Amino acid sequence: MSPRPYGLERRIRPSLRLVAATAVCGAVLGGLTQPARAGEDRDPPAGAALQQELRDLVATPGGPPGVIAVLQDGDRTEVYRAGVADVESGRPPKASDHMRIASVAKAFSGAVALRLVDRGRLHLDSTIGEVLPGQPAAWHRVTLRQLLNHTSGLPDYSGSQDFIDVISADPRHRFDSRRLLEFVADEDLAFRPGSRYQYSNSDNIAVALMAEAVTGHRYERLLRELVYEPLGLERTNLPQGYRLPDPFLHGYQVAPPAEPVDVSEAVSASGAWAAGGIVSTPKDLTKFIRGYAGGKLVSNRTREQQFTFIPGALSQPPGPGRNEAGLAIYRYTTRCGVVYGHTGNTAGYTQLVAATADGSRSLTFSITAQTSLTIAPDLLAQVRSVQEDFVCALLRE
Repeated sequence: MSPRPYGLERRIRPSLRLVAATAVCGAVLGGLTQPARAGEDRDPPAGAALQQELRDLVATPGGPPGVIAVLQDGDRTEVYRAGVADVESGRPPKASDHMRIASVAKAFSGAVALRLVDRGRLHLDSTIGEVLPGQPAAWHRVTLRQLLNHTSGLPDYSGSQDFIDVISADPRHRFDSRRLLEFVADEDLAFRPGSRYQYSNSDNIAVALMAEAVTGHRYERLLRELVYEPLGLERTNLPQGYRLPDPFLHGYQVAPPAEPVDVSEAVSASGAWAAGGIVSTPKDLTKFIRGYAGGKLVSNRTREQQFTFIPGALSQPPGPGRNEAGLAIYRYTTRCGVVYGHTGNTAGYTQLVAATADGSRSLTFSITAQTSLTIAPDLLAQVRSVQEDFVCALLRE
């Protein structure tokens, strides 16, 4: 399946999109236990080498204007940065700067759903038909588990021509986020649920709607009560509009030889909602992934189900090393070992958050340009290589 377009106004390339979607087939492989190290090359780069890699990334033709990486091992935090947070002011990126986290928001909706599973409000085998009977009958047999690991077959609303037409006419259009699935309500499933892996933004919209249906509370409240507050996230929210709170990392469309175009506030978050609308900071994302990957939010029983992986199932964009999909979390097996997390890309931003299975070591890696398998793929390859070096530094003995 080709990536889904998310067209914008004339000054912004038509290829900008909410998130890329990729179909990858794979059998399910269970198990929490992973080797602490993998591969033969365990030598992590020194701090100076990591810093130089970020400088090289920014200096690459078509590279991001800014990049910031936060490594945390226990109570020790190292912040690496290069370039600028804003090309006009020239100020450096900071770990307290706001930014769009793109599809990393899918890990947040996963956290909400899995916490409700632990509370008995949802079950991994709960179906759309049971919880959301108003959704199309063709979708009723899809389970929460299949939504969380992108094996549902739900058609992707962000690929709907009607959705694209709305965004193309008005990138800041304010959608009713709870009606986004109506863009594809007349479509059948793309395949039999559970038979394939295919990344779809519709999956996480449905997850959020299921969470609202069984609790009677708005998704934004559930995020606050079930995720933000337990993990101490102080500068994270899910807006509806296009504005970002100050200070923020400015995201750019980069297409040399033209100057970078600031697209930080080009698109309303309402069109992404639970699939990619959250705004956070590197500091808050560090807290989140340490708690989420480290199992602070869910029971061991639920975590065993979450850590059941589909080999070859790529996050979007792909993260470092070999990618495998679990329930709203990915396993990244690098030459130096294994981390768990999520990636994301949207207009102006590409994100990676990852941590060890005990949550003691973490990495957040943010660049202020969009890249994916179809948008600046050469840059993505370079980004993934740098990310893997940072993972090796994270996992050093």
